[in-house]
Amino acid sequence: MDEKIFDNKSDSAKAAPYLYTYLFKAKKENNWNEIVNGYQNILHQSPSELRLLYADSMIIFAEKSHNDALIGSAYLSKGIVYYSQKKYNDAYNYYIKANGFISKSDDKYLVHKVKYNIAQIKYYLEFYDEAVSLLNECIGYFAKEEPRPYLNSLHSLGLCYNRMGDYDKCSQINLLGIKESDRLKIPEMKIFFEHSEGINNYFKSNYNTAIKSLQEVVPHLNKETEFANESIANFYIGKSYWKLNLQSSAIPYFQKVNQTFIEKGYIRPDLKEVFELLIKYYKKKHDLNLQLYYIDQLLKADSLLTKTSKYLIGKVHKDYDTKEIIADRAKILKQLDKEKQYDIMFIGIILVLFLVIIYFTYKHFTDKKRNRLKFDELLHKIDGKSNPRTAVQKSDLLDISPQTVETILKQLEKFEKEKKYLDKNLTLATLTVAFNSNSKYLSKVIYHHKGKGFVDYINDLKIDYIIDLLKNNSTYLNYTISSLGEEAGFSTTPRFTNAFQSRTGISVSYFIRQLKKGNA
Repeated sequence: MDEKIFDNKSDSAKAAPYLYTYLFKAKKENNWNEIVNGYQNILHQSPSELRLLYADSMIIFAEKSHNDALIGSAYLSKGIVYYSQKKYNDAYNYYIKANGFISKSDDKYLVHKVKYNIAQIKYYLEFYDEAVSLLNECIGYFAKEEPRPYLNSLHSLGLCYNRMGDYDKCSQINLLGIKESDRLKIPEMKIFFEHSEGINNYFKSNYNTAIKSLQEVVPHLNKETEFANESIANFYIGKSYWKLNLQSSAIPYFQKVNQTFIEKGYIRPDLKEVFELLIKYYKKKHDLNLQLYYIDQLLKADSLLTKTSKYLIGKVHKDYDTKEIIADRAKILKQLDKEKQYDIMFIGIILVLFLVIIYFTYKHFTDKKRNRLKFDELLHKIDGKSNPRTAVQKSDLLDISPQTVETILKQLEKFEKEKKYLDKNLTLATLTVAFNSNSKYLSKVIYHHKGKGFVDYINDLKIDYIIDLLKNNSTYLNYTISSLGEEAGFSTTPRFTNAFQSRTGISVSYFIRQLKKGNA
């Protein structure tokens, strides 16, 4: 029976005997699932004006089953019928009813089917980021085993990227959709990706390409079920002609959009511009009658869009998003009931994070206070002389004659006065040769009288020099840290920054920032 229905799906007259035989058999057996399935099969083969009747029958028999998934599926089908008729308010109400039942079930297919249809409403309301999030979830699920829903989700995702202004991403999705339609052997879907790419070409300013693509697509659209896509295609063909300054060629396509609005009541926010352009065109032609006519059409479109959008925007977040949050909360609570041992772990993690935050907050303010004290100390106390770091016993110099010590100290004084410590190639060996001394004596004298080793002694002189420059010459405040390091005679920037931190207790960047603030 199923095979006969499938084989004749394109011919409703031939399929009808099999459809009603299937339904009669299901009713005789009181098989609620098959009864609902039977009505759904008839719904798909029926004219649009009869589909709501069959959707109502689906709901009646689904409710007798007391099966949440089946009831939710029936409500969802009725919502989809309303959506196909572009009655978005009614469609949304039935999506919410469907979600109320489906969310109680474990049917992941239906859960994602609801997400897909809610995404269509969010797209209509221009909540593109939220629609993209839902559609990506659908693609992740449907790609594995539901080819047609997968392609539908992919197509809708491309439309979202177009409306968000990411035209390259939209093109990528459209090309992928065309390839996937071929791979999955669903060629009828290619037309929708080509339709999307034609519109995308308009936004890429490829107007001639957009016209050609959309004119090729329109004849393949079902005028009964795809009137919305036909209207959108006509709008962007007209807009492309308008951009090419061929207004007279654009007008017939704009009039087709208006005709769809009259016959089907279909309009969406971007299509409203068609009336504004028609008013502008006939104003230029001094045709007051047509001007007035399209002004009235614009007001009707505005009224319809305002009514629909106001209703939906208020309900989407209240009815769907809030219920989704509540449903997620219920699932979390259920999981926590099963795994209570996670409670302690969770609280422990929160406590640790809280303590870490307190620690780093305390450390931040402590460091800030310490840095400020160090900064003030530098400004008021550093006098260019090195501060002893270690206590040294006088016995360290017992093996050096007083005359030699005195000579080295005088040489060091001259060395500091002439700023020879700025030589980046300076080493203990080179200084020893310059002083005509030996490294052992020189090291001991520096250590005893300066309170530090040779390297720290030289580094501190360099840092004190840079501090003096920064304090007394604002030009240096605009130097890079690397340039300041070279100015001080350091061979690398890291050596400079480390030496500055060691000497002052604060970073060079902090010191410069404070000086720039006028704290000196």
